[in-house]
Amino acid sequence: MDVESTMLPLGTKIPDFSLIGIDKKEYTNNDYLNKKGILVMFICNHCPFVKHVNKEVVKLTNELMEKNIGVIGINSNDSTQEKYAEDSVEKMKEYAGNLNYKFPYVVDSDQSVAKNFTAQCTPDFFLFDANQELFYRGQLDSSRPGNDMPVTGESLRIAINALLENDNPPNPQLPSMGCNIKWKIGEEPEYFLNIKS
Repeated sequence: MDVESTMLPLGTKIPDFSLIGIDKKEYTNNDYLNKKGILVMFICNHCPFVKHVNKEVVKLTNELMEKNIGVIGINSNDSTQEKYAEDSVEKMKEYAGNLNYKFPYVVDSDQSVAKNFTAQCTPDFFLFDANQELFYRGQLDSSRPGNDMPVTGESLRIAINALLENDNPPNPQLPSMGCNIKWKIGEEPEYFLNIKS
């Protein structure tokens, strides 16, 4: 099911998280307190929307880390469901290696972090400032699989530049679109069920 970002209110304090990466290390939001900002991305392996932007995501996140902006990729999909087995930890390691992810790629196994962020789709992008307050959320750019628009990262890049230059958050901010997060059966958040119905 294709869905759009919930558009969490700007200024929201980053929800606390503590997640284990494919490298078996623990990552928390407190690890990023000395950064100019933090980009939290809800991504996965199998989603065609994520695959569509992966090259630009790698390029952009490499640039961000050089500018002292933290980056983390979170996979919240329920890979215990056979049809989403491609989102398993083993496959995460494979994808991260093949794509040369330099950012931590972590597992939200109980899906609580996705729910705390009101994350809705893959990919879903949340950019927080140095105070860990939400500065931008929404799309990478206007490209989608099949719409023939180039993947440039334009929307997120504009937000990053504004953040680094101490400007106001960009306006308007447009939602991301992608496959819905694959929730555990019977544990779907209300904000997803409201859209589904």
